Amino acid sequence: QVAAVEARAIGVHVNFAPVADVNNNPRNPVINIRSFGEDPATVGAMVRASVDGLQRGGVVATLKHFPGHGDTDVDTHLGLATVPHDRARLDRVELAPFRDGIAAGAGAVMVAHVEMPALDATPGPATFSERIVQGLLRKDLAFGGLVLTDSVRMDAITRMVDAGEAAVRAVEAGADVVLDPPDTGAAFDGLKAALASGRLTRQRIEGSVRRVLEYKARLGLHRTRA
Repeated sequence: QVAAVEARAIGVHVNFAPVADVNNNPRNPVINIRSFGEDPATVGAMVRASVDGLQRGGVVATLKHFPGHGDTDVDTHLGLATVPHDRARLDRVELAPFRDGIAAGAGAVMVAHVEMPALDATPGPATFSERIVQGLLRKDLAFGGLVLTDSVRMDAITRMVDAGEAAVRAVEAGADVVLDPPDTGAAFDGLKAALASGRLTRQRIEGSVRRVLEYKARLGLHRTRA
C-alpha cells in the first residue's frame, strides 16, 4: 500500500506486479527471485495481499505472467518458452495463484509469451491465443479487467512476426493493451488496416477502449494524474 501511495504521488497509476508465477524450475533464468516462491498456496496468499495493498493505495495491480511462466528454462526476452504440463497440473500449480489474484480483485492481467499445448494445441504464445485469453481467462476464470500483453519487443515475438501483425494477433486474442511495440507506428497501422479489412471489428476495438477508459475514470485520472 505504501508503494502504491508513493507511486500515485509521482503520477504512476498501474503497477506491473505482483508476479503470480510459481518458481518451481531451478533452471528458470527470468522469473526466479521475482516469484514469491515455489509453493502455489504461499504464492497465492502473497499475491492476494499485494493486490489488496496496491489497489487500496489507488494503483491497478497486474497479475503476471498468465497463465504461468515459472516452470520454464527459456527467457522469453530471448525466445519462446513452453510449459508442457497437462491441464490438471496447470490447474493445481500454475493457475492457482492467478485464481487467488482474480478473487482479490486485481484490475489487470499480463499475458506471457509462453506456449501451453494443454490449453491450446495451436503452436504459438498465449499472447496470440484466443482460447487462453478469451476462453480461459475471460470465460473460465471470469476476469473482467484489463488484459495486457507482455512486451511485444521481446524476441519471443519479434522473431515470429512484425510489429503490425503482433498487435493484430494480440488484439484478436483478446488483449486490451499491446505493450511496448518495437515500432509503435507500425503497430497502429497494422491495427488500422485490420479494422478496415474486417479482420478486427469496431466492436472488438471499442470493448478494449471502454475498459481502459473505465479504469482511468475509476482512478480519477480525468481530475488529477498525481
